[in-house]
Amino acid sequence: MTDRDRRLVPGLTGDDFEILDNGKVQTITSFDVQPRPLNAVVMLDTSGSMSAAPGVIALAVRAADELLTRLKSEDQGLVGSFNDKVTFLPSTGFTQNVDLLRNSSRQLPVGYPTRLYDALAQAIERLETTRGRRAIVVLTDGDDTASRLQGGEVAKRARTADVTIFGIGIVTDYFNGVVRVKSSPGRDLKNLCAETGGEMRLLKDSAEWGPEFAHLAEELHSQYAIGFSPQVLDRKVHKLDVRVKKPDLTARTRKSYVAAASGSAADRAR
Repeated sequence: MTDRDRRLVPGLTGDDFEILDNGKVQTITSFDVQPRPLNAVVMLDTSGSMSAAPGVIALAVRAADELLTRLKSEDQGLVGSFNDKVTFLPSTGFTQNVDLLRNSSRQLPVGYPTRLYDALAQAIERLETTRGRRAIVVLTDGDDTASRLQGGEVAKRARTADVTIFGIGIVTDYFNGVVRVKSSPGRDLKNLCAETGGEMRLLKDSAEWGPEFAHLAEELHSQYAIGFSPQVLDRKVHKLDVRVKKPDLTARTRKSYVAAASGSAADRAR
């Protein structure tokens, strides 16, 4: 929950929100502001354009430290990279050891194509085994170029696993030996993040990268969880909309859910 200056807004109650399921207002059955353990995967693009721009990957790693060092004792994390391969470290899986995570981020390999969607899908698969909030933070300077999966399939998997994706888009400018090349992600990643209840920020100044990771860490630890009981369990995808009754405030939540009996009694909008 943020205001128009992207500042987090505490102190709201259930009466300040309205939930719509396929356009119909629902009765809020639960409202929770207590922090829950966070399971976070930080994915860094280490493809050719990132490695060709001098110092960019090192800057990205140091920026990611701003999130990793803000993980709390009950949280756990995993770091990963994507290029022609998808890599996750530490190899033993999620850990609460922040120093191990930071060291792991400095050992991620580089490559050439950009398997962004495959990387997100594999991160979602790993998050499915965890309990608590699930989030992926991905930093990239371009669009997918080599994945087997498409963005729509990744969105479907994120919806099923209740995973929120946040993107940090950056602009790289480098000489490839022939011409100067400028690279930045397009709208596909932005739309994917929005569908899962996250957002993508396009940053042009590397000085913004670290503060953006820090802001995301604060946001991930400051969320409202609002629940309702679906009136129809038809196993179909339902459009979900959360509105705030107070002016100039924005609730960022996933855009849809599957009304299946196998889910919890109250589907949550975060």
